[in-house]
Amino acid sequence: MDLTSYAEWAVRLANDPAPPPDLIRLRDELAAVFDAAGDERAVAELLNALLVRYPVRPQLSDHDGHDWHLHLAEDPAATAVMGLASVVAELGVDRLGRCREPHCGQAFLDTSSNRSRRYCSARCASRANVAAFRARRKNDS
Repeated sequence: MDLTSYAEWAVRLANDPAPPPDLIRLRDELAAVFDAAGDERAVAELLNALLVRYPVRPQLSDHDGHDWHLHLAEDPAATAVMGLASVVAELGVDRLGRCREPHCGQAFLDTSSNRSRRYCSARCASRANVAAFRARRKNDS
């Protein structure tokens, strides 16, 4: 069962400035996981607490003409937490990140093959690269 889409849902929710009222607490809890991304033990403790608070209920589904396969129950909290926990368990804590563009800070999943992602989007990467270029050019003058 590939839980990447659930982890991506967690990222979208952690970055949502105005989630539905019933998901504000979860948004803040998921944001705390990304904030702790440099500390494996802290991430594990946060995710373990969230897994207890938002238990997962898998279900068999054959929607859209697909064969039977597992889905997590349609609980957005449980699916988001399980997705992040799965990414950490399978790929490592270093796959969770915060954008390094100084004016951004959005959460992201690093799905690159060499674990090199530093920005949430190509736009932020470009903005940071342009700023660095301009700073170098200014220092060379």
